[in-house]
Amino acid sequence: MPDTQTLPKILPDADTKSKRAPMWKVILHNDNKTTMDFVVWVLMRFFAHDVDKAKATMLEVHKTGQGLAGTYPQEVAELKKDQVTSAARTQKFPLVVTIEPDE
Repeated sequence: MPDTQTLPKILPDADTKSKRAPMWKVILHNDNKTTMDFVVWVLMRFFAHDVDKAKATMLEVHKTGQGLAGTYPQEVAELKKDQVTSAARTQKFPLVVTIEPDE
């Protein structure tokens, strides 16, 4: 067994952050059919928002036309987009969800 005192120490690379997978924003868009209650439910169910944060985000979507649901690695963001879209269509809501790189 090698002596641990002689093993080189691995220092974190100063550029570690840039080597991580890029993050993607999941954005909900306002429409005239999807209910506010459904948007709050979506934010709590798929994005783990508590009720206060979900209501605040829903109001942002309602007032500005869009709101940030969360930021995730690309595959997770795509999955959440698909899950929300599927849930909305099941309820016959036209809720639009997009993802975009978080720069």
